Amino acid sequence: MHTVAVLALEQVIPFDLSTPIEVFTRARLPDGRPGYQIRVCAESREINAGAFTLHAPWGLSGLHQADTIIVPGTAAPFTPLTPKVRDALKAAAESGTRIASICSGTFPLAATGLLDGLRATTHWLAAASLAAAHPQIEVDPDVLYIDNGQILTSAGASAGLDLCLHMIRRDYGSAVAADAARLAVMPLEREGGQAQLIVHDHLPTPRGSALEPLLAWLQDNLSRELSLADIAAQAGTSTRTLIRRFREQTGTTPLQWLHRTRVRQAQHLLETTDHPVERIAAQVGFGSPTAFRDRFKKTTGVSPHSYRRAFN
Repeated sequence: MHTVAVLALEQVIPFDLSTPIEVFTRARLPDGRPGYQIRVCAESREINAGAFTLHAPWGLSGLHQADTIIVPGTAAPFTPLTPKVRDALKAAAESGTRIASICSGTFPLAATGLLDGLRATTHWLAAASLAAAHPQIEVDPDVLYIDNGQILTSAGASAGLDLCLHMIRRDYGSAVAADAARLAVMPLEREGGQAQLIVHDHLPTPRGSALEPLLAWLQDNLSRELSLADIAAQAGTSTRTLIRRFREQTGTTPLQWLHRTRVRQAQHLLETTDHPVERIAAQVGFGSPTAFRDRFKKTTGVSPHSYRRAFN
């Protein structure tokens, strides 16, 4: 039987902790036998889990001989790992154990160095912090999970469900994974990634900056066909100067900012109205429904119709 060790660190997030326990426990082989044995492991017998104190039945010795180790998210992701936890994870990796993280659990996993040189993901709110703290990791904030073979990472909260079902499918095939998904009342595969869930600010620049009036004007004129020259004329500057100022103050270009804001407005309309997609495309300033659909899917990972089904 495949043994899954769930590592509970201090201030572990209860949802992330329970996700692998619930999903792997539901996995049944065709003959009815359980597919996994679950161990909850911790360095200390009692772990602060925020709303309650967790009594872990296994110590770090429970990580030994485990086939898979899951590192759930923690409310204190920048807390340094103790040498015992770090050494236990590195030893497990050296022995070939599969290790996966859920949400902010990517941070303690990254602290071991096991993600160096690999692609990884985490909750989209924490992606920039992960990239800044660990520049040797290629951080992708748009996906639900990343499978590097032995090392896997997932995005926030429910993406841990997707990751666990993916591992079940790797271990026992699609039929067993599909049965576990049905028991968990969720699809075996979700369309798109966490890009569809990211809420972008309309004005990604400090208040009082030189660009604030221009960004407000752009927000009010989303439905118009605006070229770079139009935006520069409104700003009273050259296109070259405009691009430079935008990059300095927003980290992007004027047209990229405009596209992103249009998509965010379209998300709002898809969530709150029953307007046809063609009407929404015109309302947010795309020249054609086809251009709108292409840009929307490129930004969010799903089509406008799929987004509406999920969030309306």
